[in-house]
Amino acid sequence: MKEFVITEAQAETAVLVGLITPEQDERKTTEYLDELEFLATTAGAVTVKRFTQRVGGPSQVTYVGKGKLDEIRAYIQAEEDAEREVGMVIFDDELSAKQLRNIEQVLKVKILDRTSLILDIFAMRAQTANAKTQVELAQYRYMLPRLQRLWTHLERQGGGSGSGGGKGSVGLRGPGETQLEMDRRIILNRMSLLKQRLADIDRQKSTQRMGRGRMIRVALVGYTNVGKSTLMNLLAKSEVFAENKLFATLDTTVRKVIIDNLPFLLSDTVGFIRKLPTDLIDSFKSTLDEVREADLLVHVVDISHPDFEEQIRVVDKTLADLGCANKPSMIIFNKIDAYTFTPKDEDDLTPATRENTPLPDLMKTWMAKLGGDCLFISARERQNIEDLKRTLYDRVRELHVQKYPYNDFLFQHYDEE
Repeated sequence: MKEFVITEAQAETAVLVGLITPEQDERKTTEYLDELEFLATTAGAVTVKRFTQRVGGPSQVTYVGKGKLDEIRAYIQAEEDAEREVGMVIFDDELSAKQLRNIEQVLKVKILDRTSLILDIFAMRAQTANAKTQVELAQYRYMLPRLQRLWTHLERQGGGSGSGGGKGSVGLRGPGETQLEMDRRIILNRMSLLKQRLADIDRQKSTQRMGRGRMIRVALVGYTNVGKSTLMNLLAKSEVFAENKLFATLDTTVRKVIIDNLPFLLSDTVGFIRKLPTDLIDSFKSTLDEVREADLLVHVVDISHPDFEEQIRVVDKTLADLGCANKPSMIIFNKIDAYTFTPKDEDDLTPATRENTPLPDLMKTWMAKLGGDCLFISARERQNIEDLKRTLYDRVRELHVQKYPYNDFLFQHYDEE
């Protein structure tokens, strides 16, 4: 049976739309739209225009006000008159079915929201059966309340056998059943099958985790595109896929790492992001179990990113949502080779910001209070990697002794050379 996959964003031109609200000032909206443009680029779209509106909050009817929607429509029409077609308009928040329907009626082009764009990227990135199943389930969760807008004809997929179910389970219209009701029933049946498949995968993975022996499990966590996979390759001497695009890694990769004489398991997990769809977190439960069951979390941060402190807060909140807020952890500031700042003028008496603070001075701020569990490295340039290995050795050894006090494991201190 051919699986249904949404692939909305192609190599098209895109217009981005965001709001400036009392809770989200202009600077933050710009940062969010920068990230939305990166998402669009990752999905294969080229951003040609941005629109923002200062409002008290999103309109329940059209997200932006009527005047702004007319302005966007006028731009699209002008581009069409100049024979430059606008392929899609992407909104920086999740839109309701009502908002999507009303916006489409005015703009008359493809409309995506942040959630559908992220789901599209996940569908593009999914390689294994596990990841594909998780993404498909998340897509159906997203589609279900929006069926009135998405006029689907999934009954063509109702037949067949195997994982898709028999002809008696899906695809047969009952007496008086409308197209919408039939689509809804087909999706619910498909979701039930996907959930069962994920439950089977989860049991298999649990068995695999139980069979890994008495080794401490360390999980790399962090915002998307902070260099986790590059660090994984460096520590595990492996070849995990790493790319300068969002969500390069979807499947959790686990490798055995040995520092001096001490072995442990290191896992590279899917990156987090602002406004990460709840459906994705729910669907990726079996993947995120590597985070839940880890003995030590290594939070990797891209210190060269202008908004890295906000990214730290996003990751911390996501970890809290997963019930991992109190796990042993350490923080690794990566990409110190890419850190930049603009020196302040001598006559500038305004308080210093991150943008004009040298890295040595930044390291003396709140980061200094984190002590030995805060390291600064460049995985790409291999800077301070020996310090990282030494710290990991000490933390893993400490956790191993606590967890397996009667294990006859012979330790040697890390070679200081």
